[in-house]
Amino acid sequence: MSKEEKRNSRPGGGFGGHGGMRMPVQKPKNFKKTFHRLMTYLKPHLAVLIAVFAAAILSTIFTIIAPKLMGNATTKLFQGMMMKLRGVPGAHIDFNYIWNIVVTLVLLYVLSSLFTYVMQYLMSGVSQKMVYKLRGQVNEKLARLPVSYYDSHPYGDVLSRAVNDSENISNTLQQSLTASITSIVTLLGVIVMMLTISPLLTLVILLTIPLSIVGIMMITKRSQGFFKQQQEQIGHLNGHVEEMFTGHQVVKAFGREKQSVEKFHNINGRLYHSAWKAQFLSGIMMPMMMFVGNIGYVLISVVGGILVVKRSIEIGDIQAFIQYARQFGQPLNQIANISNIIQSTIASAERIFEILDETEDTPDKKDAVVLKNPKGDVRFDHVSFRYKEEQPLIDEMNIDVKSGESVAIVGPTGAGKTTLVNLLMRFYDCREGRITVDGIDIRDLKREHLHHLFGMVLQDTWLFKGTIRENIAYGRENASEKEIVRAAEAAHADHFIRTLPDGYDTVLNEEASNISQGQKQLLTIARAILADPVILILDEATSSVDTRTEVHIQKAMQTLLKNRTSFVIAHRLSTIKEADLILVMNHGQVIEQGTHKTLLEAKGFYADLYNSQFANTAEPQREIAD
Repeated sequence: MSKEEKRNSRPGGGFGGHGGMRMPVQKPKNFKKTFHRLMTYLKPHLAVLIAVFAAAILSTIFTIIAPKLMGNATTKLFQGMMMKLRGVPGAHIDFNYIWNIVVTLVLLYVLSSLFTYVMQYLMSGVSQKMVYKLRGQVNEKLARLPVSYYDSHPYGDVLSRAVNDSENISNTLQQSLTASITSIVTLLGVIVMMLTISPLLTLVILLTIPLSIVGIMMITKRSQGFFKQQQEQIGHLNGHVEEMFTGHQVVKAFGREKQSVEKFHNINGRLYHSAWKAQFLSGIMMPMMMFVGNIGYVLISVVGGILVVKRSIEIGDIQAFIQYARQFGQPLNQIANISNIIQSTIASAERIFEILDETEDTPDKKDAVVLKNPKGDVRFDHVSFRYKEEQPLIDEMNIDVKSGESVAIVGPTGAGKTTLVNLLMRFYDCREGRITVDGIDIRDLKREHLHHLFGMVLQDTWLFKGTIRENIAYGRENASEKEIVRAAEAAHADHFIRTLPDGYDTVLNEEASNISQGQKQLLTIARAILADPVILILDEATSSVDTRTEVHIQKAMQTLLKNRTSFVIAHRLSTIKEADLILVMNHGQVIEQGTHKTLLEAKGFYADLYNSQFANTAEPQREIAD
């Protein structure tokens, strides 16, 4: 439970603090189904939960008995004083009786605290074990989900489900479940104790509840709309700040600081007005509840005073009743808050279960094959594929690549170049036809083994927070220091690594911003060299670096490509002139294929692409002339 939720769950001063005021919560789509499913995670801990319930009930009962005993002590003290004032012979205050009650009260409060400690201790273990299991299932599930899931779901949303939603469930189990038990027991126990003291005073208290409900409904009806507006404006403000922060260089370059500030002030102003109204209305809640509570106190005092005069009730009972009246408002307030928290928690559970119910990668066949001595022959045999049924992307593709050959894939954006790689890695399965490695359909290979056949160097470098040594060693498990250094040397990265203050022990931060983009790329190439794959995939590996750095990367890639089957996706056509085969793709089809020279001589689509990149030079003419 958050600090805010804990604060809201506490009773306010005065009687009648029931009915909470919370901001709108996300509601689950199917509460009952999700609730039952979530409860199945608690079944293994049933014995502990029974102990938790017992501890909660005992703790609450001990607390409920206390006001009655204090009332008895007050009555005994009052009777003794009145007898003394009247001059009754031998009149005295029975301090032994009062002292016994005090000792009993201390014992009750100690026992109540002890059982509360036991309850919280046991519930902490249950909630953490349950969420530990849930997190583990989510993590394992994420590893089994296909790439298509991540393509269609924002990373932030997946992260929120795996971390925030599971934490929300943990907090609710830890705080709200025990609070629910104690609230219900307190409510029932207080009503019983009030009835034993005076059914008439109990009826008076119950008559004040409709006043509270009417007040809550009137305020809630007005404030909910403002709270919703507040959340919307917070979202707009966060979006604007994030956008301006990530693009601050562009904002400054085009001199749009003034417009950015004005837009911030506009959103901030709308947020101020909606938040002010929402907080003002919710702030009325507690004074209103205190007002109703004070009316209850007045009625108890007046009616109770009359009953005392008539000797229908003892004065200590009035004191006890007032304490019970205060306790009566507390569980109602907590239950109102907990109902919202539970709604939010079930919504979080629903979001997690949505991940757990997602369709996983097609499992390996029982007789899946592992290539013992892979060579790297790759063949696309009448392959067809589409992401959406109504939008064909690749149609009847046929490619035959021999071991050790370098294949370059070029074409305009959306031509299907990256899709071809996704199919080759089996991130997606082709709808028709088949893709083979060394003559075996990749669907007949173990998926993990298939991925080990490939090495990838992508345009977007991925380095994790850790040392340079650890990032290179990611390419192969249990790699030795010599192998790591040898891979860095082959990637032309060893020199720049040794110039760093800590060399191979240099720690890269989360964004690896303490090294340049070209250096990042050299590290990913070193990682791929260390992995020693049979087939290599290069996806625009030099597109985001300068020409000088590109020379180093090209040298590193020549080492990497040696004696390996490779697929190179490139926009800079000058980088693929030495490829054994160039595939020109457009609209999901290979429209031309051949060497750089033969494609230029054909004066087709590839020649147009190449000439458009070198329109201001004489290089194309020299190429053709050669």
